[in-house]
Amino acid sequence: MSGPPGDLVARLRALPGMSLLLPALDGLAPAHLVGGAVRDLLRGERSVDLDLCTEHDAHELAGALAERLGGTDRRHERFATATVSARDLEIDVARTRRERYPRPGALPEVEPAPLAEDLGRRDFTVNAMALGLSGEELGRLRDPLGGSEDLSAARIRVLHERSFLDDPTRLLRAVRYEVRLGARMDAETERLVREAVNARALDTVSGPRVRDELLDLLAEAEVPDAVARLDELGLDRALHPALEADASLAAGAALAALETGADRVLAVLAALVSRSPEQLRPWIDRLGLRAAVRDRVMRAARSGPALTEALAVERSPSQLHELLRGEPAEALALALALGAPAPPVLRYVADLREVRLEVTGAELIDAGVPPSPALGRALEETLRRKLDGEVSGHEEELRLALELAGGAQR
Repeated sequence: MSGPPGDLVARLRALPGMSLLLPALDGLAPAHLVGGAVRDLLRGERSVDLDLCTEHDAHELAGALAERLGGTDRRHERFATATVSARDLEIDVARTRRERYPRPGALPEVEPAPLAEDLGRRDFTVNAMALGLSGEELGRLRDPLGGSEDLSAARIRVLHERSFLDDPTRLLRAVRYEVRLGARMDAETERLVREAVNARALDTVSGPRVRDELLDLLAEAEVPDAVARLDELGLDRALHPALEADASLAAGAALAALETGADRVLAVLAALVSRSPEQLRPWIDRLGLRAAVRDRVMRAARSGPALTEALAVERSPSQLHELLRGEPAEALALALALGAPAPPVLRYVADLREVRLEVTGAELIDAGVPPSPALGRALEETLRRKLDGEVSGHEEELRLALELAGGAQR
């Protein structure tokens, strides 16, 4: 058992929600803070994740906490966990446990176990620490596997040889922690990663579980480094043989997302898929993204390269609007990452994307224009001329639209 740094208790008390949680735990079953919050506290960072574990009944502890905090608790039977929601707090409570994986990639079977065993079943040493929240244990660090030393050494170290085979999503998580913590896997952990990649371990994991870890990875601030590491370790080809982790393209897409209003994570995912979108469509489907999100990614991956070529030709504002208006922002980000000229894209984003007519179809109908394709074409042509600066204001728009539609003047 390690003693805490001198100010660890103060850091613990300063965590958002602790002024409510610590008094509410008084007199209840002993509990510990675990996971990322402990790691972040040791790094001097504030964490919003409140993951608690107890060697006693987690449901009973969660129920008592919810009552004391004036909130509610949701119980999850499979892993003997619960979530307490109260005021602005969300607290996950779990019973300490050991795990057994019935087959590679499967969800584990669990049974109660002491805290030391619970820490030993986690992914990496830097996440295998616990901080006492009750009585004399308050602020006392439990670190049986040397996580604090690894954290100081910027080292990601796995806990046992079968870790990546039991749960292959840890392959992606290892890279995520490398870039988030500015760390590097130790030699043995990297050897086990490469062995699991060669064994096609990720093939045993469901698409949604891969999706969750992959999107978390692509959300990291240093995503170019993460993508470069995927390539270096062969994790991109392990996800799908046609996937190419191009760090430069990912960096360009992430940067261009800021300029185009694209979702940064989806822009980077589209960049990864853009080299072989048709081959990768079944893989994207397998990830189980929401249909609208999946379609944005695939449209961007397909359109981005074509837009890069099309944007090399000088276009009027209306032509630029016609070219880009049906494209998701992620396609614009990818086009910029692929080398499309920035001025027309940024002009579209800043000046043209939100241009709308002031006149409406209902006004034309009220003026005597019958509903027909001609009415729609008149509005389209009016918009085109507005974009090119030939008309402005409601009256000019109405006059032109009526003329184009062949309707009666007022």
